[in-house]
Amino acid sequence: MNRCITYTGMLMLLLVFCLPTDGHAQEITGTTHRAILVNGDTIPVIELRPVLITAPRVFASRSEAMRYYRLVHNVKTAYPYAYLAGIKFREYESALARMDSEAERRKAVKEIENEIRGQFEEDLKRLTRTQGLILIKLIDRETSHTSYTILREFRGIVSAVFWQSLARIFGYNLRTQYDPFGEDHLIEEIVLMIEAGLI
Repeated sequence: MNRCITYTGMLMLLLVFCLPTDGHAQEITGTTHRAILVNGDTIPVIELRPVLITAPRVFASRSEAMRYYRLVHNVKTAYPYAYLAGIKFREYESALARMDSEAERRKAVKEIENEIRGQFEEDLKRLTRTQGLILIKLIDRETSHTSYTILREFRGIVSAVFWQSLARIFGYNLRTQYDPFGEDHLIEEIVLMIEAGLI
C-alpha cells in the first residue's frame, strides 16, 4: 500500500513539473458571431460570402467561341484600369469635398490630372478601340458615374462637352452607361469571374 502511494505521489510530482509554468488559465479561442432569439432559442447568424456558379460555356460555332474569348481578353485588359478608376474616384471625390475655395479645388484637380497622366497615359494609349469602349462602360460600373459626368464634376461643363465631342469623332460616347442585365451581361459575367479569381 505504501509503495502504491509512493508511486502515485511520484507520478503526481512528475506531472506538476511537466505542466507549463506560465500560470495562465486555459485560453479559449474562437470567433464571435451575431445571433437572434427565436422563441427563446439563440440562433447564430453567419453571413456567407456570395459564391459564383457558372455552367461550362457551350458555343454554337468556332467563330462564336473566338468572339467570346476575345471579349474575355479585352475585359481582362480594361478591368484593372476601371477598378483603379473607382478607387481613385472615391479618394479624389472625398478630398475635393473637403476643400473650401474653388481656386484650391482647381489646383488640386490639375495635380490629380497630371498624376493620372504620368501614371497611366502610355498604358491607355495602347488600348484597342474595343478595349476603350469596354473601359468607358466599366468606369460607369465602378464609379456609378459615366465618364462624361466625371469630367463635368472635375473639369467643368466646357471641358466635358469638348472631350465628348472629340470622343464622338473617334466613335466613343462618354455618356455610355453600363447595363449588366442587358447588352453588357457577358461583360458582367466575365468581371464577376475575374473578381472571383476564376479567370
